[in-house]
This record gives sequence, structure tokens and C-alpha cells, in this order.
Amino acid sequence: MRHSKPPVKLAMLLLFPLLLCCGLDNIRCSTLHENREDLRALLDFKQGINDPYGALSNWTTKTHFCRWNGVNCSSSRPWRVTKLNLTGQGLGGPISSSLGNLTFLETLVLSKNNLIGPIPLLNKLQHLKTLILGGNSLQGVIPDALTNCSNLAYLDLSVNNLTGPIPTRIGFLSKLVALALENNNLDGVIPPGLGNITTLQKFSLAENNLSGTIPDDIWQMPNITVVILDGNKLSGRISQNISNLSLQMLSLTSNMLSSTLPSNIGDALPNLRTLWLSKNMFEGTIPASLGNASDLEDIDLSENHFTGQIPSSLGNLSGLYDLILEDNMLEAKENEGWEFFHALANCRILKVLSLSLNQLQGVIPNSIANLSTSLTNLIMGGNYLSGTVPSSIGKFNKLIKLSLDGNNLTGTIDEWVRNLTSLQHLNLEVNNLIGTFPPSISSLTNLTYLSLANNKFTGFLPPSLGNLQRMTNFNLSHNKFQGGIPVAFGNLQQLVIIDLSWNNISGEIPATLGQCQLLTIIEMGQNLLVGIIPTTFDKLYSLSMLNLSHNKLSGPLPDYLNDLKLLSKLDLSYNNFQGEIPRTGIFDNATVVLLDGNPGLCGGSMDLHKPSCHNVSRRTRIVNYLVKILIPIFGFMSLLLLVYFLLLHKKTSSREQLSQLPFVEHFEKVTYNDLAQATRDFSESNLIGRGSYGSVYSGKLKENKMEVAVKVFDLDMRGAERSFLAECEALRSIQHRNLLPILTACSTVDSAGNVFKALVYELMPNGNLDTWIHHRGDEGAPKQLSLIQRVGIAVNIADALDYLHHDCGRPTVHCDLKPSNILLNDDMNALLGDFGIARLYADPQSMWAGSISSIGVKGTIGYIPPEYGGGGHVSTSGDAYSFGVVLLEILTAKRPTDPMFTDGLDIISFVENSFPDQISHVIDAHLAEECKNLTQEKKVTENEIYECLVAVLQVALSCTRSLPSERLNMKQVASKLHAINTSYLGSKYK
Repeated sequence: MRHSKPPVKLAMLLLFPLLLCCGLDNIRCSTLHENREDLRALLDFKQGINDPYGALSNWTTKTHFCRWNGVNCSSSRPWRVTKLNLTGQGLGGPISSSLGNLTFLETLVLSKNNLIGPIPLLNKLQHLKTLILGGNSLQGVIPDALTNCSNLAYLDLSVNNLTGPIPTRIGFLSKLVALALENNNLDGVIPPGLGNITTLQKFSLAENNLSGTIPDDIWQMPNITVVILDGNKLSGRISQNISNLSLQMLSLTSNMLSSTLPSNIGDALPNLRTLWLSKNMFEGTIPASLGNASDLEDIDLSENHFTGQIPSSLGNLSGLYDLILEDNMLEAKENEGWEFFHALANCRILKVLSLSLNQLQGVIPNSIANLSTSLTNLIMGGNYLSGTVPSSIGKFNKLIKLSLDGNNLTGTIDEWVRNLTSLQHLNLEVNNLIGTFPPSISSLTNLTYLSLANNKFTGFLPPSLGNLQRMTNFNLSHNKFQGGIPVAFGNLQQLVIIDLSWNNISGEIPATLGQCQLLTIIEMGQNLLVGIIPTTFDKLYSLSMLNLSHNKLSGPLPDYLNDLKLLSKLDLSYNNFQGEIPRTGIFDNATVVLLDGNPGLCGGSMDLHKPSCHNVSRRTRIVNYLVKILIPIFGFMSLLLLVYFLLLHKKTSSREQLSQLPFVEHFEKVTYNDLAQATRDFSESNLIGRGSYGSVYSGKLKENKMEVAVKVFDLDMRGAERSFLAECEALRSIQHRNLLPILTACSTVDSAGNVFKALVYELMPNGNLDTWIHHRGDEGAPKQLSLIQRVGIAVNIADALDYLHHDCGRPTVHCDLKPSNILLNDDMNALLGDFGIARLYADPQSMWAGSISSIGVKGTIGYIPPEYGGGGHVSTSGDAYSFGVVLLEILTAKRPTDPMFTDGLDIISFVENSFPDQISHVIDAHLAEECKNLTQEKKVTENEIYECLVAVLQVALSCTRSLPSERLNMKQVASKLHAINTSYLGSKYK
């Protein structure tokens, strides 16, 4: 026995160097897994992961886990995992809570994958300093236990689907340096404790649903350099006691912040470089102290309510490269208020200057020549600028975008436009510019957008326009161009929209235009075009709208138009087309095809109301016979009429502009005197409502004794004229039983010589829906809506929006749906009105691609969908959201702006909190009483009433989801409401 011990000791001595070798080579020995806990945690994590690209392919027990992809360990035994980094590996599935057992973990990075599920419990990770899980699809709340990771310095949970509030204990993370929670669905308020983290340098809570005010302590954080709170529902003001020496970037875009900016903001934030405050409700003047923040490089104060003059102190900012002040109420006049323009000459690297949609008046100062030659964007549309455009503007040869639209500019443009060789976007529409088409524009080969619409240009279109081969949007409408369309237009193969309407263009449509196969919209109405629709148009597979109305085109209707599957609006009215109308495809839908004014057409869909084709031959013989007899007579009469109209034109052209409206030929013309007489000189006693852009009066037209509503636009209001044009455009061709039909329009001058614009509608005897839902205290016995009337009104408006979004040819977004815009006729049928800020989509296949309108989307507070406040484009889902709010209002009789809705409670959550079991707590008391009476009278059962109300509320809540993609579209809404109306109400309730 004694002799057995030495060999054992020898064996141990031989084995020890081998073990030591395995350890010193940082786990070179693949079978050594003495730390089973970390191994098990990693394997548990792998087990639930979908790994399409094999990022975890070497995570096997044949290799030590410290050598696995993405894993780092400590440098000595027992080889604890200190870092796990698998960013951007395409991993899917949930994150296992087993990672919470890696108690020595300092860094966990799983960003930019496809991970789902909740954030795992990681409260044991006391060594954790960096946690980055951004760019996944994680759901659920941020666990409060995460605040136990007291050493966290970098926390990034951005771009996920997290909900609920930010943990109130987040202030316990006292070592936090950077916090990123943007692009989630977080709600509640900003925890005040956040301001207590003295180490915090950067934080972003943007693109969530946070509400309430910004805690005052945020403005006093000693080391903070970046604060980003964009795209929330924050209210209140910026603290007047703001003071921070370190802040470099402040971004509060797209909230509901108001009041004035601190007058000393530039002195209080001396190191500020970026200031983004757009899309709020700030008011007052822009503080002159901003000029003292000498490091400021980027300022965006657009879409607020700032007034007064632009401070010239901004010229002190020598490093300024972006100055965006558009869509406010800033002022400048002919002789004052332009000093800032002169001062900006000191900003030698200024690239973007946007002053559009303000109240700038007078001529553009000659000092524009002193601005930085680095200027790339000069945007001054929607003001009251007059005079000619200074020729010195041609010195900015780096300009990419120039917008001077919507002013009163005069003169020609050829002298300066030729020098803008870098130009990509040129918008000069809605001015009084004159002259022929500048041939020098053809040399601006970078142009993608060109609009000279609504000016007084004349002459011919040069063939050299074919050089603009990058052009996507080309608009020359409402001018006096003549001659033919150049064949060279076939070279514009990137063209998406072409609008040549309302000119004097003649000749045939060139067949080469069929080579532009990206075209979605062709507008050539109101010209003198002849010939046939080119057969090459059969290749325009992207075409959604074709308007060739009011020309002299002839020939049969092309069958191939039925093969253009995206074509949703076809207007060929008032031409000389002949033959049988096809009965298939788009021609079978009378709501999107306009063929009036073509006497030679026959047959087709019954809804087109055309004569049968067997009568054509006899009718044609009679017509030809009459033509031969009457031509000499009409020839002489036409000569007399021509002389008469030439004499009359000079007298009336400066006063009557009604003929320029796109739909006027179809409606009765009225004068200012007619409307003044009908409304008793627009008497207050005839006033029935006021809106954003004017007033509505009741009256009776003397000529036909018709009761009418006259909407008179207040042209002193910024945007009123655009609203008038937008409403005219929206109502030009849409027709539906639940849309308020326009009778006529008047665009002239009043008795004092001032410009006068008005729209005339049939007077709805039962007023608007708002007056039926919300009763004023001075009413005697207020009228009440029954359940069937409420549901019927909802059905009517759903049908109207379904038509606008899906069936009217050119998808239209109303943008301002609310009870006061819903009118009720004799039978209590609802009609949707007020299209003053409606949007007409350029591409119905891409509802987020933007819209054709220059009117800023305003809408009405309470009905505006959350994505509009975050800078999103208008969309049909935005209307669906507004409809959902209106439907909740109809059933609850509470406005979305009711004073009871505070501290995060709104009309949606008000209903959701009682849905579906306690809806009696939220529905209108009068409605509840009616339902009770119905059940007592045994007309319907209590269960039927309950199911009906739940079904309608469910539709409303499905329309008001935060994410547009989760909302019902209006075709689905209309279908569901029709089914509810039939199933639950039906005949036994009527």
C-alpha cells in the first residue's frame, strides 16, 4: 500500500501542466466546460432562436463557449461570459430569460435582428453596463426590474413595439450616460426622476405616445448634450428657467407644445448646435437671443404660430446652414421687416432657407444677391411677394430646389433661370408670370419637378424639352400655351405626372408619349387637341388617371383601356368620340368614367345613360342633313357672335374669373349681386356658421327661388384662396348621394372692387350633425337622434368615404372629418361637405407617397390622427381614424376635446376602459334612455340592443388604432356598418 502513493502523485504532477496549458491558452481545450451555468444559459438562449444565416453554427459543446461567435469571456478562470454581441445577424424568436443568469455579463448587444416577445428579466446582472436591444420587434412593457441593473451606462431599446409607461424608477439608474427608447408605443408621462440622473448625456424618447409636460428638471441636467422628444403628445411650454451650458441638440418636433419660447433661450443654451421645434403650437415672436447661441447650425421652427418679424440677430450665426421658418405668421412689409434678409448675408455657409407660408409682403429684396453662394434650397412660396424676381437669383448655381409659388410675382424668368444649372425642383405656380416658355429650361437637365401652372405664359412648347430626361412631374396647366405637344416628349421616360390642361394646345397627341411607361397621371383637358387616343397608350400599365376632356378628339373608344388594370379615373367628356362603348373593364363603372358631351357614342353600361346603338345610323343621317342646311346660317351667326364676344371680353376679363374654374361649364353662373341679394348683403341674421377660411350664409336665389348655403371665403386669411381652389378641384368630378353637391361657384369682385370667392350649395334643412349631438343652453326642447338615425348617419358617411377612397377614380382624402362638416337633409340622410383641405392622391397604389396640394394639412384638433402630428403624409387611414372618433362622438355625445379628457385620458381610452362589459357607462344618456324604452315596449330585446352598440363601438375602436396599418379601411367599415344596420336594427326597429 505504501508503494502505491508515489505513482499517484506523479500522475497528478504530469496532469497539472496539461490543465494549466488548457487554461492559459484561454480555453484552447474544447472539452473543458467547468462553468456549467454560463454554458447552460447560452444553450437555452440558442434553443429558442431562429438562425437563418448560421450565426450560431459553432455554438456546440465541441467548442468551448468562450470561442463561440459573439461571446467574450473573462481572462481567467472560471471563464465567465462578460460580453454577448450578435448585432445584425438576422436572428428571430424570443430572448430567453436564461441570459439573466450570466451574472458577470457587462455587455449585451442583440440589436438589428428580428427578435420578438418581451424583454427578459435581467435584474441579476449587476455588472451589466451596456444593454442594446434596438431594432427588433420586442413587445410588452419595459420591466421595472431592469432598474436593478444599477451599473447600466448605455440602454438602447429603440425601434421595437414596446408599450406601457417608462418605469418611474428609471432615475435609479444613476450611472446612465445614454438612453434610447425612440420608435416604440410607450405612453404615460416622462418620469420626473429622469432629470435626477446627473451622468446622463444623451436621451431620445421620440416617436412614442408620451403625454403631459416636460419635467422642469430636464432643463437643468448638468451633462446633457442631446434631448430628442419628437413625435409624442407632449404639451405645456418650455420652462422659462431653462439653463444648460452643455446642451447641443434639442429636438421637440411634432408635439403639442405651446406658449412663447423663453426670451433668453439663446443665452441660456450657449452651446446649442441644433434646434428643431417644428409642428407644435408655439406662438409669439422668435427670440432675438437665438443670435447669441453662436454655435447654432440648424434651426427648424416651421409649422407653428410664430408672429412678428424675423430677428436680424440670426445673421450673427456664422455657422448656420439650415434656417426653416415655413408655415408660421411671420411678417415683412415693403419697407420694414426685411432686415433679417440683409443680415443673413453673414451666414456664409447657409444652404437651406425656407420662409414659405408666412405673411411676407412686397418685392424680394435685391440683397438676396448677398446670400451664401452655397444655397441649395430657397423656398418662399405661399406669401404675398410681388414685383419681378431679382435677376441676381441666377448667381445661386448650386440651387437644387427653388419654390416661389403662390405669390403675386410678375415679369419674365428667362434672364435668371438659365443659370441655375443644378436645379432639380422648380415651382413657380400660381403667380402672374408672363412671356414664352423659357427655352433655357431645356438645358437644366437635372430637373425632376417643374411647375409653371396658373400663370400667364404663352407661346409654343419647344422640342428641346425632350432633354429633361430625369423629369418626373411636369405641370404647365392654366396658362395660354399653344401649338402642338412635341414628339420629343417621348424621351421623358421617367415621367410620372404630366398636366397640360387649360391651355390652347392643338394638334394630335404624339404617339411617342406611350414610351413614358411610368406615367400614372395624364391631364390634358380643356385644350384643342384633335385626332385619336394613340394606340401606344396600351403600354401605359401604371396609368391611374387619364383626363382628355373638353378637346376635339374623335374615333372609337380604345378597347385596350380595359387592360390598364390600375386605371381608376377616365374622363373623355366633351369630345367627338363615336361608336359603341365597351361593356367591360373600366367602362362598366359609370362612377369613374365620364363620357358626357360625345353625341356619337352609344350603348355601354346602363348607368352611362347612352342611347342604344341601333338608333345611331338613322340619327346620324338626320344630323348630317341638318348640318348641311344649318352650316351657312350658323356661320353667319358665329361671325356676329365672335365680334360681340371680342368687344365684351375686354370689359369683363379683369372682373370675372369664374370661367377658369374646372367645373364651371356644368353649373349655373351667379354674380356677386345675386349672392348679396340672396343673403341680404351677407347679413348676420343669415349667418349659419364660421369655418377656418370664411363664413357660411343661408339665402334664396331670386332667379330660381332655391334655398342655398353660400360659403364666402375670407381672402385675408392665409390659405383661404388655396382652400377655395382645393374644394373646387375636389368637387370637380366626384358625385355620390352622400356627398354635399355643389350648385355653382363665384369668383369675381365685390361692389368695392375687392376679390370675392364663394361656393354655393343646396341648403340642408336639418343643419349639421354637431348641432344634433351637442345642444346649446339657449335651445328650448333640443332635438334628439334615435339609435337608428345615429347608425344610419354613420352608414351614410362610411359610404361617402368608401367612395372617395376607393371608387371615385382619383382617391381623395377629406382631411377634416368632424360633425360640423356632416350635413343632414330632409330625411335625416347625412351628406359630407367642406373639401377645403382635401387631398387628391397622385398614386392610388401608394397611399403614403404624398399628395397633390399646396395646402398644409391642418384638420381639427381631436380628430387628427397621431401620425399627422408626427409628420406623416395624409392617407386614407387618416380619414378612417377621424371617422372612428366621430362615431365615438355620435354614441357618447362627448367631443374629443371635452374638458374631462385630461391626464392621458381621451375619448378612445374613455370608451376602451368600459368596453365591452360596461358600455352603459359611456353611451349618451338620451340614447341609453331610448334603448331602455325600446326594450320595455318589446320592440327589441335588451341583448339585441347591447350587441348592436358593442358592434358599432368595435368598428369605431378598430378605426382609431395608433398604427395606420392596424386600422380598418373604409370599404371594410362601410360593409360592417351595413351588416350591423341590417342584422340588429332592420325592419322590426323601424
